[in-house]
Amino acid sequence: MTGPAATFGFRDVDPNDKPGLVRGVFDRVARRYDLMNDLMSGGVHRLWKDAVAARLNPQPGETIIDCAGGTGDMARRFARMARRAQLRRGGPDARVMVVDYNAEMIAAGRQKGSEPEIVWAVGDAQRLPLPDAGAEAYVIAFGIRNVTDIAAALSEARRVLKPGGRFLCLEFSRPVTEALQAAYDAYSFKVIPEVGARIAGDREAYQYLVESIRRFPDQRRFAAMIGEAGFGRVDYTNFTGGVAALHTGRVL
Repeated sequence: MTGPAATFGFRDVDPNDKPGLVRGVFDRVARRYDLMNDLMSGGVHRLWKDAVAARLNPQPGETIIDCAGGTGDMARRFARMARRAQLRRGGPDARVMVVDYNAEMIAAGRQKGSEPEIVWAVGDAQRLPLPDAGAEAYVIAFGIRNVTDIAAALSEARRVLKPGGRFLCLEFSRPVTEALQAAYDAYSFKVIPEVGARIAGDREAYQYLVESIRRFPDQRRFAAMIGEAGFGRVDYTNFTGGVAALHTGRVL
């Protein structure tokens, strides 16, 4: 091992090995990505994503980075909302950049159809192929727990945002009551891998995904990490009792 261990589910692995391991998981689930999110959240992820898009409030002319954007379900929301605002009051086209480490996810997204505002690119959240201070908003939904170095990804998010830029991160988090935590753990560890095995034919990938959620920092620790990356006005909103949380910040 060349440095501090990285997490891959409940395993500690060499940081150099994690990107390939994660890529293997998403290579296998790319064409079932929506099914995966439905299984992980009981279908509620669609409401959470709608709430994130409403909080972002995309505007005409904005450049919005959808990091770890996968098949583009968030990007499509942003593009359509910005276009509706543009039709009401005019202004230039928005630009929504989907950046994902996994080429299979990008290919699956393109096959689902695009929007004229969307640009697709393969890229690493820890080393974004984007200029400094070029975007009004950065969103990452259900992606940051899969990066090798979370602090590096947060630093990159701040780098690519303009002064005043908005940071939004939607991620599975920590239920706020012991009863809900116990129920969610039972569902996660007993039901999801079994359903993944039967429906998607891949128990191992779904086992990793539920383990990665359990090892992700809780709401307060992750908020502190966002602040340590240089963001101001850091806050979070729990969804469904903390099963997921939306973390926000600003470049001041």
